[in-house]
Amino acid sequence: MGVDLGNLFKKEKISFNDLRDRVVVIDAHNVLHQFLSIIRQRDGTPLKDSKGQITSHLSGLFHRTANLVESRIRPVYVFDGEPHPLKAKTIEQRRERKEKAEKEWKEALEKGDMEKAKTKAQQTSRVTDEIIQQSKELLDALGMPYVQAPSEGESQASYMVKKGDGYAVGSQDFDCLLFGSPILVRNLTSSRRRKLPNKKAYVKVNPELIRLKPDLKSLDILQNQLVDMAILIGTDYNEGVKGYGSKKSLNLIKKAGNVENALAIIGGSDVPTIREIKEIREIFLHPPVTDDYSIQWSKPDNEAVFKILCDKHQFSRERMEPILKKFSAIEDIIKQKNLFEFG
Repeated sequence: MGVDLGNLFKKEKISFNDLRDRVVVIDAHNVLHQFLSIIRQRDGTPLKDSKGQITSHLSGLFHRTANLVESRIRPVYVFDGEPHPLKAKTIEQRRERKEKAEKEWKEALEKGDMEKAKTKAQQTSRVTDEIIQQSKELLDALGMPYVQAPSEGESQASYMVKKGDGYAVGSQDFDCLLFGSPILVRNLTSSRRRKLPNKKAYVKVNPELIRLKPDLKSLDILQNQLVDMAILIGTDYNEGVKGYGSKKSLNLIKKAGNVENALAIIGGSDVPTIREIKEIREIFLHPPVTDDYSIQWSKPDNEAVFKILCDKHQFSRERMEPILKKFSAIEDIIKQKNLFEFG
């Protein structure tokens, strides 16, 4: 879910062409959740093969990666590791919401309300260990690099971009900015449209780019103050202070200087402890990351791809072949001598 900071940051509308020959480090959990939520049948049931295995993530990953590579964008996927113990409550709340949505989905199906059924079904998505393993196997077959993070995928992706091994993090979550990613790219899809919640309508969407340092300068705050704002608003690691959104938190942190002083002004007992504040700051400002990775692209193993998608999961080979041809652009990526010269 992440912290909603969107209305504070300047968003530059861009196109895939603006990311040509750039390395984009993608939050794998984030995109897999998108695929599992969106790629569904009319009644909300996810795509499945003849054995009843969910395949929405494989379909989405295959098509999304093909479109990126065809546009000469160099994707690197980062997978989540172990969540921080402070995230346990958030994880449990998400589990409860999914169970409630699943119950409401079934009720809507019984009433024949397909629109509500699909909406509720999208809220039941779970990125399981099996889904992650299948996704990694497909990326291997496609010749796409991926990195296993020791903890949060967003923190690892942000670290790689800060280090210079990527141009931007690709994610919908603004948490990447809290982890210090210099550049965040959202809406990294070529569909150009998104369905409005609970409505039979779509809005046009474009990829958008956010630059952290210019925005911090414009807001007149430091990186650690951005994290302190998030603590007031509420993160995956704490509930935050009731009534404090992004703008109100910004004003208070600028006035108080830090979250400890801000909480002294607010008062009350239902606030994070000093120990929790220090621990949450540490999560965002000094997260566990790894340098144990290699970023290399290779030509797809077509037969391995067909074995995964067609033989194991009954995808149509006839439909997969033209999509697989989009990966021919990988040859230009491989030929480039300076893989990390971003300009």
